[in-house]
Amino acid sequence: MSSGRYRVEYSRPAERQFRALPAEAQRRIAPRVNALADAPRPRGTEKLEGGEDLYRLRVGDYRILYQIRGQVLLILVVRVAHRREEYRR
Repeated sequence: MSSGRYRVEYSRPAERQFRALPAEAQRRIAPRVNALADAPRPRGTEKLEGGEDLYRLRVGDYRILYQIRGQVLLILVVRVAHRREEYRR
């Protein structure tokens, strides 16, 4: 396992989803997402089944889906959604 710090980026859709959230939700989510740079698989994170290598981070009623790209030390946030919206997909 690599000991370097990961870079955290948002996909365009995820960035739009994040910016559309209420300010309070953004304040709660941002530190948790930024902490992925040091610990890409924190306690409570779940690897989702399927071929996309997605992980889910829960922050209150919100779900953050992200990919870990270990070769380039990148965390790519691909979706930010309220749980009621996430489970409608």
